[in-house]
Amino acid sequence: MNDRTFDRPVFVKRGEFMVEEIECLADAFEFLQEWPKNRRGPIFDASRACQRAYDGQVPISVAREAFAGFARSAKILEDVSAAMPWMTAPKTGRGGVTA
Repeated sequence: MNDRTFDRPVFVKRGEFMVEEIECLADAFEFLQEWPKNRRGPIFDASRACQRAYDGQVPISVAREAFAGFARSAKILEDVSAAMPWMTAPKTGRGGVTA
């Protein structure tokens, strides 16, 4: 992990079925740069926090939390802490699928 990598990634929704992993400042900058200009309200301050972390003015954790807050406010934050049922179902037989 380098000094510009988050301690844990932030997962955001991209469309209906796609989730993107934001794991460092570069990912956050790229995502924010692509964010629609007509949706850049006050929650877009995450960009400023990322820039300040990049410049060494604040810890990387501040940028991560600002980005997560932006994603939460924009309703695109994805909670991946809860595993999907098909990921944790008991495996039976050779194919792992219950007959």
